[in-house]
Amino acid sequence: MSPERWSDPDAIRRAATVLGGEARVNAPLGALTTSRVGGPAAVAFVANGPSDLQRAAEAAAASGLEILVVGRGSNLLVADQGFEGIALFLGDAYGEIELDHANATITAGASVALPVLARQCASAGIGGLEWAVGVPGSVGGAVRMNAGGHGSDMASCLIDADIVDLQAEPRDVAEARDVDAMDLGYRSSGLRDCHVVVRARLSGRPSSPSTAMDQIADIVRWRREHQPGGQNSGSVFVNPPAESAGARIDQTGLRGLRIGTAEVSRVHANFIVSDPGGTAADVVALMAEIRRRVTESSGIVLQPEIRMVGFESAPTPS
Repeated sequence: MSPERWSDPDAIRRAATVLGGEARVNAPLGALTTSRVGGPAAVAFVANGPSDLQRAAEAAAASGLEILVVGRGSNLLVADQGFEGIALFLGDAYGEIELDHANATITAGASVALPVLARQCASAGIGGLEWAVGVPGSVGGAVRMNAGGHGSDMASCLIDADIVDLQAEPRDVAEARDVDAMDLGYRSSGLRDCHVVVRARLSGRPSSPSTAMDQIADIVRWRREHQPGGQNSGSVFVNPPAESAGARIDQTGLRGLRIGTAEVSRVHANFIVSDPGGTAADVVALMAEIRRRVTESSGIVLQPEIRMVGFESAPTPS
């Protein structure tokens, strides 16, 4: 497909040329997120090994385009006009799971889905990762944002991670970083956009498979009862200190508030659900209105938890 829809088609051609035949121009991106709204990526590329990461880095350098590492799209909102950069996906080469039963440790590739990881560990008698069944992201994305839920998070079980720095030389060599060197905080880390998590080593604990699977079933049941299905990007705002963002939004009377094709969930107020065929612009407008009203009523300025791509700026209270 032609790159002419973008502001710098020559840069997109340069990136596609370096990436070769596997590159896709005007590739779906928003449609691959869990919100299923938003436009395409100028270029998309699937990396299945170190040499592919090297090519991606070379393509970015040759074109000046930004690289966006895309996991499972569960914490991502893409603008309707799309993302004028390189959307980098990690393929099956980064999808392996190795279980060390003797030491209750797990090595998982960055593209592994967290629910898959949780279930495999539980069925093998390794506990401690049951919480991950309720997080619909990837291992790499979970390390980057210190994903968590149900009383735990990545910081509590991460030992170290293999990270490729796309701006360093050589660009295809992964460096093992201890958890203490990654500055993991609440839904945050010290990793930059040029850092690609390719593998993580996690600590679990011995458990009976039946006990671990029962806990997973409880978490799945709880989420079905307390969180919405449909098109959404998960928790929209991070919890303020000693506060619940969902409770604060609910107390402001915003459940069911709608702007266009986007609605504050009637199940959980910190979720925004989009209609089929909805727009990212409506989600952003609703986020801004939520922030405005919560700030007006309480003085608390909610901060987005979801990563917003292709927008000029994040929503701000008016």
